[in-house]
This record gives sequence, structure tokens and C-alpha cells, in this order.
Amino acid sequence: MAEHKSAENKTYIGSLMGGELDLGEYARYLSQLAPVYVALEARANPSDPAFLRDARLHRSAAIASDLIALGYPDWRTRFPVLDATAAYAAHLAVVSDQHYSIYLAHHYTRYLGDLSGGQIIATMMTRHYGATDEQLNFYQFAGIDKPVPYKRSYREQIDALELTPEQDDRLIAETRRAYELNAAVFDALGA
Repeated sequence: MAEHKSAENKTYIGSLMGGELDLGEYARYLSQLAPVYVALEARANPSDPAFLRDARLHRSAAIASDLIALGYPDWRTRFPVLDATAAYAAHLAVVSDQHYSIYLAHHYTRYLGDLSGGQIIATMMTRHYGATDEQLNFYQFAGIDKPVPYKRSYREQIDALELTPEQDDRLIAETRRAYELNAAVFDALGA
């Protein structure tokens, strides 16, 4: 919880959510999420639990679509990947080869965050900056009609996993790391 609160209370995110920036800055934020999601979605392990292979959660195509709709068809060159973002994506590439309990930390942190707090971000982007639905595909999950039951089921599937105490400890440590990596990207965006 401490790492989560620290990440969401970064000055940059507060300014973006508070209406102090603009849609161009929101596009820069999205552009930094793109490599993170590409790395997260690169894992293809058929032995992972089914909920970790649910393509309805994937966001990288939605990010690209949103950036184009925001007026940045050149987003890949316009917004250079920050060092913190590159470090996050590199970490995910390493995690991709490890036991699913380590990957789960990032899967949960990103996707359930998007299904929960992401909805608030979408509302704030519309309220403060006039973002349209076409520019906010990132927060629209086609095929998941009811996010609340989906999130409940996701958590129940986590609870049903038969992890060893060591795997539990590694999962918790990696979840903390996920929040730290997110916070580092926010700090870099705000610098």
C-alpha cells in the first residue's frame, strides 16, 4: 500500500489529474506506457493460468490508437522513450522468463489498475482537457462488459493459486518493485 500511494501521489500525476497540464502532456504520458505494455504483452507462456493470458486486457494497440487520435501519428519519434521507461520495459522482459507469480505482480498492478483507477483518469482527461472517447480507448476494455465482476473473479483466481511461501514473498516483493518502476516513470515525466 505504501508503494501504491507513493506512486499515485507523484507531482506529475497530480498535475495531470488536476487539469494543470494539457492533452499533449497526456499523450507524452501514454507514449511512455506503450513500451511497458509491449513488454508486458510479449509473454506467451501457455502454462500460465488462463487469467494471465486474457488478451482482452492488452492495451498496447489501444495506446497507439489513442496517440493517433490525439494528433500524434509520429508519436514513436516525437516522444522519446525515457530512461525510466526503458528500465521498466527491460525489467518486464526479464520477468517474462520467470515463474508466473513474478509476472503476476506486474500484470495485476497494470491491468487491474487500468480497470479501476484508469476509469478515473479517463474521466479527468475528459473533464479537464476535453478528451473524446476516440482518444481514450486505453480505458475501454472490449469484451469486458462488467469490470467489477471481472476484477472480483481475477482476485479469486489469484487467491486460488497454490503458491509456495517463497513464491508469495517474491510476488509481494515484485509488486512493490512494480510500483517503484511506475513511480520512476512519473518522476521522469515530471522532470
